Amino acid sequence: MYYFYSYWWLIIPGMLLSLFAQWKVKSTYKKYQQVNSKKNITGAQTAKYILEAYKINDIAVEETGGTLTDHYSPHEKVIRLSTNVYRGTDIAALGIAAHEVGHAIQYSKSYAPIAIRNTVFPIASLGSNLGYVLIILGMILGSLGSISQIFILGGIALFSFFVFFTIVTLPVEFDASNRAIKILSKGGFLDTEEIEGAKKVLGAAALTYIASAITAVLNLLRLVLMSRSRD
Repeated sequence: MYYFYSYWWLIIPGMLLSLFAQWKVKSTYKKYQQVNSKKNITGAQTAKYILEAYKINDIAVEETGGTLTDHYSPHEKVIRLSTNVYRGTDIAALGIAAHEVGHAIQYSKSYAPIAIRNTVFPIASLGSNLGYVLIILGMILGSLGSISQIFILGGIALFSFFVFFTIVTLPVEFDASNRAIKILSKGGFLDTEEIEGAKKVLGAAALTYIASAITAVLNLLRLVLMSRSRD
């Protein structure tokens, strides 16, 4: 079990970046939540206008509880916006609402990275938890030689799918944000000055996905190094 605690220092950069990303998204969101848009339309109205403009008529826009709980559910065909975004008329609300519609547009246009992400999601979801379980079992069964190695390598392989998932999520999120900014600008929802604020809100949100990907890669590197040092 000693090996399980080795290379622990590799986790620190990811943890620090994740903490910074969480602070950044909350502080940026709070700042631009207080800046009302000149058009004075809500996030819900913005989402509905964009869907209509793209002739996407089979997706509902609903209000949901919590803060920054906004998401698009492709299986249910629903864009759920947190209360502050659904009812808010601020720059942050419009940026987040447009971002979620950006995901709906990705599905309507069969955007390749999102199809890849959905394909690996079941294995990635399993690998994020079961991968560690198999590795721990391999450590416990260390005296069994090749059998324990099979558990460890199997765990690393499963966890690799989770890492790949976090990486392929990046272009999906970046693209949704880019679509949102272009739509808000060309559609006249926000002027040039307001667009800069929306970019900062979505940029801060993107940092959380970057932190997740880096953390996952560092964890995978740690697991590989643990396996090699055990050999």
